Amino acid sequence: MLERFSDKVKKGLRGWTERMAGEQQSDQLQALARTENEYGVDPFGFNLDYSLAAIAPFMWLYRHYFRVEAYGADRIPPGRVLLVSNHSGQLPLDGAMIGIALMVEGNPPRAIRSMVEKWVPSLPYVSTFMARVGQIVGTPENCRRLLEAEEAILVFPEGTRGLNKLWPQRYQLQEFGLGFMRLALETNTPIVPIAVVGAEEQAPALMNLKPVAKLLGFPSFPITPTGTPFPLPTKYRIYFGDALHFTGRADDEDSELDKKVRTVKASIQAMLHQGLKERRGVFW
Repeated sequence: MLERFSDKVKKGLRGWTERMAGEQQSDQLQALARTENEYGVDPFGFNLDYSLAAIAPFMWLYRHYFRVEAYGADRIPPGRVLLVSNHSGQLPLDGAMIGIALMVEGNPPRAIRSMVEKWVPSLPYVSTFMARVGQIVGTPENCRRLLEAEEAILVFPEGTRGLNKLWPQRYQLQEFGLGFMRLALETNTPIVPIAVVGAEEQAPALMNLKPVAKLLGFPSFPITPTGTPFPLPTKYRIYFGDALHFTGRADDEDSELDKKVRTVKASIQAMLHQGLKERRGVFW
């Protein structure tokens, strides 16, 4: 009985997803490539049907709450690719919006994978959900295996430094790690820079209570104007840049890798500046 109820819920959510996507973009969802084995999942636990049901509330956010506009989603090259984006907003909704943009507006549509922090799967009930919707712990080995399988992987080199930045630091890119560049060179993978405008204002952090965060085992404990990380209905604009190709050795000195990383970072920062210049306001 519980299984039948679960199937009914998933079917209802899948229908909700398709209705919000609209007829044309529902066809996009149907065209997503499947990678499941005979058990309905891929080696990392991803299940496309589960994912299409699970994204229903995020599709609503995409269409009606954040009213996302995506530019250049057709620039994603086929095959393996690293999608490198700025990160902000206290909750990782920017990643979800990027994922939906490439599902419904990519050409061809792509179901992307995201690298999540190592502490995320320790949260109750989260580990299985994350696996089913294609999110995996961000280890080099996991990323390498997915790239070898020709997947598109979303990474946030700022990590929690970007996600939990304070209000005065908005749209100022924080330090980028070098790991994504090592993997790009090792696997001959192109990098597509992405800039998200709008997420910075969805839950502005006025201060970070580090002692409380340490006590709770969280990376940060931001204080927002609403007292919660619940996002404000800001207007999202997502910009996809042209693919960047790099040559060199994965085991080069950090200084050499950092030069390449700064090229990616500069591309993202330029798109952020342009997006901020062009937008009419935070909420429209």
